[in-house]
Amino acid sequence: MAFTDTQVRLLKAKLDPRFIRSRSSNGSTLRYVEGWHAVAEANRMFGYEAWDRRTVSASCVWTEAKAGIYRAVYTAKVRITVRAGEVSVVREGSGSCEATAATAGQAHELALKGAETDATKRALATFGNPFGLALYDREQVGVRKARNEKASPPVGPWILRSASGVEEASFDKPSEFAGVLRKAMAEARDIELLFAIWEQNVETVRALNRSLKQDALPKSGIAPQLVSHLKQCAIALDKPESRAKPESRANGPGHPEVAGVTAAKFTA
Repeated sequence: MAFTDTQVRLLKAKLDPRFIRSRSSNGSTLRYVEGWHAVAEANRMFGYEAWDRRTVSASCVWTEAKAGIYRAVYTAKVRITVRAGEVSVVREGSGSCEATAATAGQAHELALKGAETDATKRALATFGNPFGLALYDREQVGVRKARNEKASPPVGPWILRSASGVEEASFDKPSEFAGVLRKAMAEARDIELLFAIWEQNVETVRALNRSLKQDALPKSGIAPQLVSHLKQCAIALDKPESRAKPESRANGPGHPEVAGVTAAKFTA
């Protein structure tokens, strides 16, 4: 066998439920692992210099511009090559992604990156449960049983992701993560990008909040402050004529409609 005994053991391991995400689609709930996790697992199991990812093909299959909103759909095919000793193991996967943005360039960029990420995950899933293969089984016997959350609170590192889900940075201190996330939200050019940044990081904010409570710091206020900052950024973007920095509007009355939507949809 080309893989080492340690690699085989890792590949045969069950999927950690902490890395499973879910979303609603056409009335059903889909469970998946994020692209950054699949890549991180490949680095951990194969080695940083022992595998390659190549986009074999990518194509825009649909695009639309309506009322200042741009949409694009891409498909992509990705080839994964893993060097295991003297043997090269090759796997391929196909994926697609639909993206919506305020500019055509951004819509195409997000859709292309999303399709490549989807294809990468499908190719890596053929290597085993840790890459998400277990989620294709309805009974999901390849998923490890979840531990009691209170017994094992998350303690970092805290990963900041871009609007497209790409890992941007890792922080050991919650305050550092929160500061960079605040800056990213404040610099968002439009509502769609702002909400995309929040959606990619809201799970980390929730985990951070739980961790701080477990550490006997329930009044740290980092998560509530980030939610408040999100609302302020949304209000500022909703009123182009008054684009003051969100921090300077902290005591203002705010826009009830934007704040309400934000609170209902994105509360940490």
